[in-house]
Formats: sequence, C-alpha cells, structure tokens
Amino acid sequence: MSQFYINETTGSDAPGAGSEDKPYQTAAYAVFEQGDSAKFLVYKKAEEETPAGYFEISGAGLKKAKKGADGLKKKAEKAKAAEEQRLKKEADEAAKKLAAMKIEIKEDESLPKATKSKISALEVGKRYKVSGWIHRFRLQKGLAFIVLRDGSGYVQAVLSGDLANAYQTQTLTLESTVTLYGTVEKLPEGKQAAGGIELVVDYYKVIGLAPSGDEAFTNKIQEGSDPSLLLDQRHLTMRGETLSAVMKVRASFLRAIRRFYDEEDLTEVTPPCMVQTQVEGGSTLFKLDYYGEEAFLTQSSQLYLETCLPALGDVYCIQESFRAEKSHTRRHLSEYTHIEAELVFLTFEDLLSHIEKLITKTVQYTLEDPVAGPLIKQLNPDFVAPTLPFKRMEYIHALEWLNEHGIKNEDDEEFKFGDDIAEAAERKMTDTIGVPILLTRFPAEIKSFYMKRCLDDPRVTESVDVLMPTVGEITGGSMRSEGLEELIEGFKREGIKDWEESYYWFIDQRKYGTAPHGGYGLGTERILAWLCNRFTVRDCSLYPRFSGRCKP
Repeated sequence: MSQFYINETTGSDAPGAGSEDKPYQTAAYAVFEQGDSAKFLVYKKAEEETPAGYFEISGAGLKKAKKGADGLKKKAEKAKAAEEQRLKKEADEAAKKLAAMKIEIKEDESLPKATKSKISALEVGKRYKVSGWIHRFRLQKGLAFIVLRDGSGYVQAVLSGDLANAYQTQTLTLESTVTLYGTVEKLPEGKQAAGGIELVVDYYKVIGLAPSGDEAFTNKIQEGSDPSLLLDQRHLTMRGETLSAVMKVRASFLRAIRRFYDEEDLTEVTPPCMVQTQVEGGSTLFKLDYYGEEAFLTQSSQLYLETCLPALGDVYCIQESFRAEKSHTRRHLSEYTHIEAELVFLTFEDLLSHIEKLITKTVQYTLEDPVAGPLIKQLNPDFVAPTLPFKRMEYIHALEWLNEHGIKNEDDEEFKFGDDIAEAAERKMTDTIGVPILLTRFPAEIKSFYMKRCLDDPRVTESVDVLMPTVGEITGGSMRSEGLEELIEGFKREGIKDWEESYYWFIDQRKYGTAPHGGYGLGTERILAWLCNRFTVRDCSLYPRFSGRCKP
C-alpha cells in the first residue's frame, strides 16, 4: 500500500506532492488526490513523552479528511464545468464573430437616392442620408438601436437583420461618427422617441470610431463627478443634452436681442476690448503690456458707445467684458458676454420703460422660437414670462423693506443710507416679493463716476438695477452725467489719475454737443441662468472663465 506524508507547517497542497521530502499540507487534499485507500502519515510535534515525527492518521482524522476531499471534488467539478462553459462561450463568440465579420454591408442601389439632411428637417416617408454622433446605442437580438445627434436634433435609428448582426455594428461605440441611410417612419403605437419618428436604416458608414475600454466616452465623463473635473472635460460635457440645450437657448436669446434692437432702430457697433481706461473701478481690471504701454481688458464698452451717439444715434454692442474679481459666487464670471446699449435724448423714465420692453420682448421672442421655446419648457417647466409693468422700488425704500423684515447688512446691523445691498440680502428681498423689480436711485458714493445725480435729491443717482426672482440682478443702467463739471467731479471722487489725458476723448462728448443720454448692460449668462433655471452662470457659458479657471 502506498503511503503519503502530510505536514501542515511545511507541506504544500499541489499535484505531485506527498513524499516525505515534499509532503501535502492538508489531509483533505491528500485524500482528494490519492483516494481513501492509501496510507497517510501525519506529522506531529513533540509532546511530553512522544517525540516529533510522522504517525498514521487517526480514524477520526481520516473521516474528516474524506469529508473535506468530497468538498474539494465538488469544487473541482464545478470549476471544470465553468471552464467548459467558458470555452464553449468563447467558441460560440468566435463563431459569431467570424460569421459577423463575413457579413458585408452594402448599399442597395435599387432603393431611391437618399437626400442629405439634418435631423431637424427629416420628414416621414422619405429616404435620407444623415450624419452625426452616436448619442446612445443599444443591441438586442437581431436589432440595434442608435440615437443619433447632429446638433440640430436627435433621431432614433433602428438597424435589423445583417445590418444589426454585422461585426462593424457589434463594435460601435458612443460618440462614434456615422452616416446613416434610411427611410423615416412614424414610431409604432405605444413607443416613444424624439419627434415621434424613427429612421429605419438600410445602409450606413462609420466615419470615426470612438475608443472603447478605458478610453470609452463614459469613462471620460461620469455623472456626479466633481464639477472641476467636468470643467476640465468641457469639450466633451457640452455634448450632453442639458448643456447643449442651454447653448441653443443662448443663441436664440441673442437673436431675439438683435431683433428687438432692429425694431427699436439701434445700430450695432463693435468697440475695442483692449483699452487704457476704467469704467467699473480699477480693482477689477485685467492689466496687460500693450507694446510697452499699460493697457487693460475692457470692463465695459459703455464709454465707447457714448461716443457713437452723435454719429449713429442709439447704439448697442454684444461682446465680451472682463472683471478681475476673485469671486467664486454662482453668478460671477471673469469673462462674460455683455449686452450694452446707449440711448440719447430721453428721460430716466424713458430708460426704465425701454429696459422693461427689452426684457419682456426678448423673452417673448425666445419662447416663441421653435427650438428654444420647447427647450426652456424642458429645462425650466415652471418659468413664467415677465409682464409689464415691473415693480418700481427706490433704494431708500428697499432699505426700509430689508429692516422691516429683519435682514441685516454685511456688518450684521440694520441697513442705513449709503450701504451697498449685498447679493444675499438682495436675493432674499427679490425672491420674497416674487416679481421683477426695477430698483432705482442708488447713492452716488456706491455707483460709478459717470452716473447722473437726481435733481430732487443730489445724494442719489438716476440709476437702476433689474432684479429677477431666483437669480437676482440681471441688468444695471443709469442716465449719464451731461455736464462737464459733474463728470470731472466723478473722476475725482473715484480717484482716477490723469483723467484729463486718459479720458480726453470721453470728456469731448460733454464739450461738443452734450445731450441727455443713458444706457445699461445685461449679463447674458445671468439672464440665461434665469431662463433655463441653472444654479450657476457657469452652466450658461461655453467655456467659463473665473478665478482659477482658464482651461481648456
């Protein structure tokens, strides 16, 4: 009878073990390997009257070992079956892959010629050629479903038969670019898809196959990721449905603004972005070396717009402004799209009425847009368009309201004349009142040097902030000082040095035919945050720039 050795300390449960020099580690494995008819010797340590050495396994020990061996046998059988299943699956997949690779995707020349089209222009019953990116992709038995995106919209496409089973289709990935050929049909009853249609594909080409595995799109962009990581991947996150929708609303809103200005007979101009003067205070200027001279990125185009009034009449511009504020609030950006207008020969009340009309009309036009309107409804279902007239509230009355409602200033005290109303207090008041507010007549000391003082109270200016519920200030404006002395006083109050030399061209507006005039600026991103119900203005800028963020 063969005998085998077992040593729990020095042994190893491996095929070929069992000798005295190379013993098994466990009795269970020894019985599993050699069967229960063999002789097993177990190593025991020295005890009081028994020296160390190998001794034949006890009956109880052998019984326990047999039970353990049965478990190992079942485990081995299970592993063998799993391996056989794995090998069979691999063989089946290899066979399917081979069969799929033999399928040749060819266009049926007998079909009507496909018309090249964008998704937004598809019509039921016609055969089209549509190119775009795979937004969603799903495979099931004999069918493949693609949601295609081309920027103009989304369409569900269905592939069947050889098209669905082809290897090329099996390896498609999200964000791959493809050109689909097929006929548009109404969606079957009870099913849902964008536009209520689907493209029944009869042929397609892969233009660019996106990576799979670790480099797959879903691994680059994951829902719930840290906002800073998503901003690093802004070039990819903008492909999402929400951000792209906001950008489409943005485009429609800017079209609506231009439409309104055309109707009101304002002329669009394009002032410079590199300047040597300030408009909103020197602390927020971005400095740059301009061929050895000090220059800045513009904070506002207002002063240049004022110079256009005698030549062009009422004017506006839509371009970037820059503020070097190290602020991380949800409504601040270092670069934003500034909509600014200057109007001449009007009163302060005329200016307020114009701003009301501007906001209500552009919102109306944006909501009426066939693309932007449904997107606003989708992004902001509870949005209510503002109606005329807006609530008028003077600064001094706002202080009274805040004090009556126990809202403190930044020093945790009651508001007093001359205090700047901080964002939190302003938002609390606006959200509580719940309607658009034209907040007017701010103290001269907390407003810019160019604002006109009120005749009935020289302490305050003919100035206005437009406040909207849920978003706060979206527009600021004022009548501009007409007299030269008042303008010079403003320069001195703001501590602007060398004003005679730096602002000579602006001062000339008061010398050569001064006139009553006023204007305002709108932050595009703030208005979009209000329209689209976005928590932060960063969601409303293509590539937001703020303190610590200047990429990609």
